[in-house]
Amino acid sequence: MTLWKLALLLSICVAALPNFAHAYIGPGVGAGAIMLTLAVLFGILLLLFGLVWYPIKRLLARRREKKSS
Repeated sequence: MTLWKLALLLSICVAALPNFAHAYIGPGVGAGAIMLTLAVLFGILLLLFGLVWYPIKRLLARRREKKSS
């Protein structure tokens, strides 16, 4: 059996036998994870808003220039 096959078999065995972590995640990590998720979602919303708003803004500015001239 080659080394990579042995490594693959070992990693499958380790993944198939989960253990408990016995670790404590404090409220700071939870709050940070929530804030990170909200920041990513807010960033995506701002990106979509910018992609929609600025072309409309330029179109309206061109119409105003045509009406004023």
